[in-house]
Amino acid sequence: MKNFTNVTDIGPLDKAVAEALKIKADKFAYTDLGRNRTLLMIFFNSSLRTRLSTQKAAMNLGMNVMVLDVNQGAWKLETERGVIMDGDKAEHLLEAIPVMGSYCDIIGVRSFAGLKDKAEDYEERVIEQFIKYSGRPVFSMEAATRHPLQSFADLITIEEFKTKPRPKVVMTWAPHPRALPQAVPNSFAEWMNATDYEFVITHPEGYELAPQFVGNARVEYDQRKALEGADFVYAKNWSAYADPNYGKVISTDRGWTVDAEKMALTDNAYFMHCLPVRRNMIVTDDVIESPRSIVIPEAANREISAQTVIKRLLESL
Repeated sequence: MKNFTNVTDIGPLDKAVAEALKIKADKFAYTDLGRNRTLLMIFFNSSLRTRLSTQKAAMNLGMNVMVLDVNQGAWKLETERGVIMDGDKAEHLLEAIPVMGSYCDIIGVRSFAGLKDKAEDYEERVIEQFIKYSGRPVFSMEAATRHPLQSFADLITIEEFKTKPRPKVVMTWAPHPRALPQAVPNSFAEWMNATDYEFVITHPEGYELAPQFVGNARVEYDQRKALEGADFVYAKNWSAYADPNYGKVISTDRGWTVDAEKMALTDNAYFMHCLPVRRNMIVTDDVIESPRSIVIPEAANREISAQTVIKRLLESL
């Protein structure tokens, strides 16, 4: 594996999950693989789980780790080609990227969507420039349109907790006070569509995701109908994708909050969320604190998904 930005990069999912579970059983079995190798983690946006889990994963593999917060610990970077740099941005990404690459063996990049220009966001300009100019294997720690490390961890978690070969997985939109990117729901849909699960997406009208991510999923605008018989409920907010409302909040309908009454419609489903979560907006206290909430094991598997990806990238060097 040369780079990791989407589900197709990981190869057959059954083999990827099997490898991840083997790593989980013995996290330190491959410490020699990363000896004298360096991971550079670059954050254009804030992070908790991604930063800690990815750094821990690299350490499990024996790697040295450097972390750069671009907005706090570096020059402000220009990303557009052809601009006159007479503002507050002192360095261009086209010089910064190959310099960064000269100091490390693998690069992880986290850069969110701006939610102002759909074309720019969906071109994935930042991470694509790292892939093109760094000279190093690059993996996404969340980009404008996808969060593959999260989705891989979600898949591992479902495989661990499922009680039937083909569970029903429902991804439901839930309200949030701020406009959030589509990266997590896009990516989750992409990964679920690559399985043989029964996959349903439910959201209010106007919150349709890009067709390439919806894929073969069933879209249901009636949340209660969608939740009937579900084995896993994945709650997530996202802002509108379709023009002219791209990146906007067009509803904060609390009727979409996942509560005990909604979960009672399921087949005793497990509750999932990528975290951080707005309690009593996305999900009520009683649901996220219930025995069927697996948000903590899901978050713990972020270390495992990252370690599996980094291991494969190391093996390609």
